[in-house]
Amino acid sequence: MLSNKKWFLMFKFYCKYKVVVFFLFLLCISEKLYPQNVPIEKEKEDLLRKKSNDTITGWKMGGVFSINSSQISLINWADGGQRSFSVNSLLRFYAKYKNKLSYCSNNFDFGYGIMQQGKKKLRKKTDDRIEYTTIYGRYAAKNWYYSSLINLKTQASPGYNYPNDSVIISDFFAPAYIVGAIGMDFKPNDHLNIFFSPFMAKITIVNNRVLANAGSYGVDKAIYFNNQLIKNGKKIRKEYGGYIRSMYLLKINKNLTIQTKVDLFSNYKENPQNIDINTDMLVSLKVNKFFSITWNVIVKYDDDVIIKFDNNEDGKIDKDGPGTQFKEILGIGFALHF
Repeated sequence: MLSNKKWFLMFKFYCKYKVVVFFLFLLCISEKLYPQNVPIEKEKEDLLRKKSNDTITGWKMGGVFSINSSQISLINWADGGQRSFSVNSLLRFYAKYKNKLSYCSNNFDFGYGIMQQGKKKLRKKTDDRIEYTTIYGRYAAKNWYYSSLINLKTQASPGYNYPNDSVIISDFFAPAYIVGAIGMDFKPNDHLNIFFSPFMAKITIVNNRVLANAGSYGVDKAIYFNNQLIKNGKKIRKEYGGYIRSMYLLKINKNLTIQTKVDLFSNYKENPQNIDINTDMLVSLKVNKFFSITWNVIVKYDDDVIIKFDNNEDGKIDKDGPGTQFKEILGIGFALHF
């Protein structure tokens, strides 16, 4: 029988290393769902088939669509709490073309989620992102291509400073980030892609007059004199610098895959040492044909985005400035792989 002290130490260890524990849990489940006692001859056939697929020319398309929901209902619950309902969806699609001298890669991501708590009709947005990336490469040397890249990131609907739903902090194309770059692409196989660009242009669009006048997302804010508007804020900000983008797909086994994306940007004109970082990791565990577990983690830092910090959670802003942004979405529900 474990003492209370040992239980406490085990719980403390879990809280500190929950990401590692969760990953090992997924790995163990996937091993149960897809045992590795495959005959040696079958493994050889799979390896040869994999090599053949990696070198195939022409179009290759695929993706995943998942939708997850949760509901909590409480009636005369003495311990307290609020009823809630939430829905999260994710669509990730790719289309790739390859021949002996060139290749083209297109990736589209869309995620959206809402949550409703209590009796209020207010629906809070928990996830909202749209991203499209296209890369074209021309063969230069072994595993290297002369390449060009275009990337677009935005969102679909307005976002608010909850619980105050009257203060808008984001909207469709407010912000929107458009990246155009030329450089070299390292592509040893269909699973790894690293793009290097010393010449890159980044355009930030804030297509909302209120947000543009406030100088949100790094654009020049409006000019006032005696509370009178003299000049509207700019809706567009242009930056030029160096850029690195890495994408990697790891297939641990038939059911468990990990997709990662990392974007690094340095502005040559303003504080080049402060690198903008955007990372995205999606872990997908396929339980059966229509059921899966997904874990999406997004971490980013933008030196031009000012965040208001409420360290004491008392409703008062303690300080503002750039900071690390973190989002985690764990979903269990319907998934369709195609």
